Amino acid sequence: MRSPSLPGNSTSDRAPTREEACGNLLLAGLPADAWERWQPFLEVVDLNRGDVLYDGGDPISHVVFPTTAIVSLQYLLQDGRATEIAIIGRPGMVGVSRLRGGENTPSRAVVQYSGQAMRLPADFLEQEFTTQPAVMHMLLRYMQALITQMAQNAVCHRHHSIEQHLCRWLLLNLDRMHSNELPVTHENIAQLLGVRREGVTEAAGQLQRAGLIGRRRGHITVLDRPGLEARCCECYAVVRREYDRLLPPSSAA
Repeated sequence: MRSPSLPGNSTSDRAPTREEACGNLLLAGLPADAWERWQPFLEVVDLNRGDVLYDGGDPISHVVFPTTAIVSLQYLLQDGRATEIAIIGRPGMVGVSRLRGGENTPSRAVVQYSGQAMRLPADFLEQEFTTQPAVMHMLLRYMQALITQMAQNAVCHRHHSIEQHLCRWLLLNLDRMHSNELPVTHENIAQLLGVRREGVTEAAGQLQRAGLIGRRRGHITVLDRPGLEARCCECYAVVRREYDRLLPPSSAA
């Protein structure tokens, strides 16, 4: 995996327009006065699959607001294995631990799907968070939604089948994509979910036979989203409701 010195490579020497920034739903929900303060500090960046935005223990110099990219937040074990603890895309930001009083975090942020994002200096966001009540309120609500996703992920691992776990994972990714096709292998999914590849292959086969997904090498296409939601455990609905409830009306996931 590549680990750039700063998360992402700048694609422009200009600040993004409001329309461009609205690809991220948190930025879309910024009050007008906050947007005027933030715009000069925001950069459009390209994120490539495999980029490590920060690793466990690394200082977080910038926070990242994905627009079309998706980032996997992972916990790395001592033996080198990594398990996904959250999926971050359009309805969120990467680097929220800087706002909780920590310069770093034991987790790792890895780009799962290539795309663009908006990058903002973490020092600037910390200042906004501590001095601007509207910004603090919005980001605290996002933190609660993210914590809910992490907690529900743990519950799903403990109590539900691999098939239900896979349904939840597919749906959370779809909420953060502009397509119903995910470029991903069974091996990659197994690593992220912390299960055996054979279990993922069997679960994906069941979903395909039910007409809910299509599969080809390195890709999964969701064909029947309502059917996938009906097949899923309650964990996805809990997370979706919390994002809808907690984020600003213009940025509901």
